[in-house]
Amino acid sequence: MGTVLTIVIVVVLLAAAALLFMYQRRRSGELQQRFGPEYERTVEESGDRRSAERELRGRERRVSKLDITPLSRRSATAYEAEWAEVRQSFVDHPASAVADADRLVLRMMRESGYPVDEFDQRVNDISVEHPEVAAHYRDAHRVAVADSRGEAGTEDLRQAVTAYGRLVDALLDDSADHNIRHTTRPTNAEEQA
Repeated sequence: MGTVLTIVIVVVLLAAAALLFMYQRRRSGELQQRFGPEYERTVEESGDRRSAERELRGRERRVSKLDITPLSRRSATAYEAEWAEVRQSFVDHPASAVADADRLVLRMMRESGYPVDEFDQRVNDISVEHPEVAAHYRDAHRVAVADSRGEAGTEDLRQAVTAYGRLVDALLDDSADHNIRHTTRPTNAEEQA
């Protein structure tokens, strides 16, 4: 009787361990798929997959508590026009264009509801909804900081403006997606007709 009970306990423990392992692998796969290259960067930076995953889940929890909203159609249109001016100004004033792009992104994020006080937190927050642009944002900001010290060349500045553009596009796309969904949804009057 004791041997049978021991075998049953061992089998139950092994099954529980297997289920836990499968759950952790599935959760890891979901995080890896959701965050893409940001997942790999976070693992590399932390040196430990478990710590990195804890960090990424923490980002998700933090951002879920924020009041992130897409830009209004009016704001998106204004920012799109301003972004076109920034890109155009690069030809004659590359350093100013990078500084202007940095400020533009900051204003867009602030208006969307992202806290903007600290850069590292800003990029971590944006990585939850836009993991594909987080690395570009880091690179662009690094060039903006280097340029403020006089350490960035024209090619660095060009790459920074391009990288900022990816974040601008992502924030504008959020707005466009939101506005399309809300303008195509029937109003209460249309639903009642």
